[in-house]
Amino acid sequence: RGKGKIKSFPKDDASQPPHLTGFMGYKAGSTHIVREVDRPNSKLHKKETCETVTIVECPPMIVVAAIGYVSTANGPVSKYTVWAQHLTDEMKRRFYKRWHTSQRRAFCNYAKKYQDGSTEIEDTLRKMKDECVSIRILAHTQISKTPLKRFQKKGHCMEIQVNGGTVPDKVDFAYKLFEKGVSVDSVFQPNEMIDTIAVTKGCGTEGVVTRWGVTRL
Repeated sequence: RGKGKIKSFPKDDASQPPHLTGFMGYKAGSTHIVREVDRPNSKLHKKETCETVTIVECPPMIVVAAIGYVSTANGPVSKYTVWAQHLTDEMKRRFYKRWHTSQRRAFCNYAKKYQDGSTEIEDTLRKMKDECVSIRILAHTQISKTPLKRFQKKGHCMEIQVNGGTVPDKVDFAYKLFEKGVSVDSVFQPNEMIDTIAVTKGCGTEGVVTRWGVTRL
């Protein structure tokens, strides 16, 4: 099955405070609303109309890594990556093909860098502040908080760019989000126009064979 991909992020503005530029959610269903149209030079201006809407369920995302990008002749390339000390099982499942038979020791050695008093993490963060031109965070969804937990236990992960402020401010902002939940209201504001990227295109009204893949008798 396909996967939604952000091909371009909003233009960075250093005058704004650091903030995220994207969020992940799951389609919960569709409904209709009656709203007042605010469209000058239209026959429906200041009149009520019925429109279809899509409901998207957005449980808080968990930030697990910060990635620093440098500029090259072929475009931005990731150079430094700093992971969080603890990863949830929803993220660790992405590294295993058979979770129930694996030893589940992913990132055990990396977590020791935080415990042994090593300065490798601080050195990498300093290099990101000095050399990188853009910072992105790696976050995953909490699918266990949706009805989809009956069918899948792996969280979906995606890189999201951090805009606003200087590069050191972005690194500090991303590092403070490690292992914390990011809610959708901290990324988007009410009545804000946003772009949506779907995993697959809609097929409209289809029959039971196309929709559920049942066998014709």
